[in-house]
Amino acid sequence: MTLSQLDYIVAVDTYRHFATAADACHVTQPTLSMQIQKLEDELGVLVFDRSKQPVVPTETGKTILAQARDVLRAAQRIPEIVSESKEDFRGDLRIGVIPTLAPYLLPYFITDFVERYPAVSVQIQELVTEQIIDQLKNGLIDVGLVVTPLSENGITEMPLFQEPFVVYTTNSHPMAKKETVNAGSLETDGLWLLTEGHCFRSQVMNLCGTDRLPTSHAGLRYETGSLETLIKLIDRQEGFTLLPYLATLDLDPVRKERLRSFDSPQPVREVSLVTHRSFLKRRLINALRDEILLRLPQELLKKQQTGRVVALS
Repeated sequence: MTLSQLDYIVAVDTYRHFATAADACHVTQPTLSMQIQKLEDELGVLVFDRSKQPVVPTETGKTILAQARDVLRAAQRIPEIVSESKEDFRGDLRIGVIPTLAPYLLPYFITDFVERYPAVSVQIQELVTEQIIDQLKNGLIDVGLVVTPLSENGITEMPLFQEPFVVYTTNSHPMAKKETVNAGSLETDGLWLLTEGHCFRSQVMNLCGTDRLPTSHAGLRYETGSLETLIKLIDRQEGFTLLPYLATLDLDPVRKERLRSFDSPQPVREVSLVTHRSFLKRRLINALRDEILLRLPQELLKKQQTGRVVALS
């Protein structure tokens, strides 16, 4: 049994396709298939059920693959220890960020981080939380920026800050007449939502105390993955939505007048870095955490308090 063979079976499990896995491992498909066959012969069990498309692991194969991932992470940790001893920041850092954070948080810290660590190649993807968890477990990204708590097995959470919820409403909506909004009195009439799969959607529905979709707006039901689109729809329609605080900082003065804060204790979402429990690149990820905390906007820092964290589900 070799580390290369373990790398090959993990690649097949990740991509569920032998040719794609071979490309990812920079070997030919016959080489990859032969080495996996040799490993299965040595173990005396099948790791994959090749009769199904896409290929899937056998029940025993699932256990072997979980152990293989742990072994590979442990092996990859050795050169990392050497690099850390030399205080050498270099390599790739693959980051997954949820869409309701990426455009509002990344600009505050990413340029400074890249300039501070020029030997680090940073790769960023916008992914929903479920995809980030899946890619962390499969080793496709190193760290995620998400909303927690997740209570997900095998995932470590490093809380960074709390971000308040804010109401954005049309001038004609009853909430526009109030200075602040009571979270306990929120209703779904006129509520615009992000599409399914976004954790912010789940939090908004939980905050409104509903598990059903709001009614349509003048015959229009439109769901989007963009907070910017929701804002523009509300500008031209009726109703309201909830926004994370960072998404409101660059609004123009007219739109800022349509914002309403919540009564204390404000509902908030907890923003965290998340990693696999046996994560690699510890010093890089800790450096990323420190850079984020250093670069948070002062407006948000002033609002750091013990708020009511809204559940994700």
